[in-house]
Amino acid sequence: MFDNVIIGQYVPRESFIHRMDPRAKIIAIFIFIVFLFISRHPVVLMLAAILTGVTFLLANIPFRYYIKGMHFIAIIILLTFLLHLFMTNDGRVLLDLSWITIYSGGVIEGSLIALRLFLLVLMASLLTLSTMPMDLTDGLERLMKPLAAMGVPTHELALMMSIALRFIPTLLEETSKIINAQMARGANFSKGSLWTRLKALIPILVPLFIQSFKRAEDLATAMEARGYNGSKGRTKFRRLQWKRNDTIAIGVLLIFALITVIFRVYT
Repeated sequence: MFDNVIIGQYVPRESFIHRMDPRAKIIAIFIFIVFLFISRHPVVLMLAAILTGVTFLLANIPFRYYIKGMHFIAIIILLTFLLHLFMTNDGRVLLDLSWITIYSGGVIEGSLIALRLFLLVLMASLLTLSTMPMDLTDGLERLMKPLAAMGVPTHELALMMSIALRFIPTLLEETSKIINAQMARGANFSKGSLWTRLKALIPILVPLFIQSFKRAEDLATAMEARGYNGSKGRTKFRRLQWKRNDTIAIGVLLIFALITVIFRVYT
């Protein structure tokens, strides 16, 4: 059930995207997400789609693997589209039945939101697929370094974010094992009323929470045994290096941002 979830996984490859500085990737993703939702113009969305496709090709992630991993996200995107389709009452009537009315505005709004969400998930997933967890932690810490002057524990925050991303596939694997074990004992999660199905989730959630706390305790014990005491006195074995390709990538995203602002202001 959860074998195809790709969020939090890393795929080692020799590609342009993999060689980028993690700080550049995080900044690029931030720029892309912010300006993707600023404009509704078709030209901007087309440019965003082209940019996503080019980034995907440069990352050299196996196409079948990526499409297989998008099955779980496709359900959320479809529900988002249907929600806007049935709840938006703008435009001309396309379908008028006794129990439902579909407007052209609902189709347009649902399509725009679904496309934006799809592109957002693709680009955000590429960040973890092409960046090792330790590099992601270092990049987040360096970007949040100005906050350290105000007493914000930037190292600890970056470490928690990285650990959370790293353990998403592990928790999903644990969930799949628990579900299979419960089904082997006769549990059924696909029949009955909604309330019956919700109650059937209790035998899954309880052992999952127990396993999660146990893993967290084991991780904390292992870190303490190795002398971990936060960022105090720590040095970096691998130093981040900002290269020309990183500057080019950020420049491309800034051009996209500028085009988005132009279409937002003058159209």
